Amino acid sequence: MKIEITEILSVDSTDIDPNITCTGCKACCCKLEVILISDTGVPEEYIGEDQWGGEVMKRLDDGWCVAVDRETLMCTIYENRPWVCREFEMGSYECVEERQQL
Repeated sequence: MKIEITEILSVDSTDIDPNITCTGCKACCCKLEVILISDTGVPEEYIGEDQWGGEVMKRLDDGWCVAVDRETLMCTIYENRPWVCREFEMGSYECVEERQQL
């Protein structure tokens, strides 16, 4: 089952911490469960199923997303990354929270 997104969420730019950049990131957001809620072209081999039958990004045994290159911590399917990954803003509240838990 695919759910189409009809409304794009916007992030208030005043909520973004300009001191945080992806260059110093440890890809902590790539350890979160990613539910696929729109069709962005994620290759089938990266798609798994959660306990309720929904589509999610597969993760390795240690919790990392299977699409992350462990050497560079870069997404190997960046152009086809899930909608949630596209909306997870660098320096946003959610980003800061995940970094603090690392």
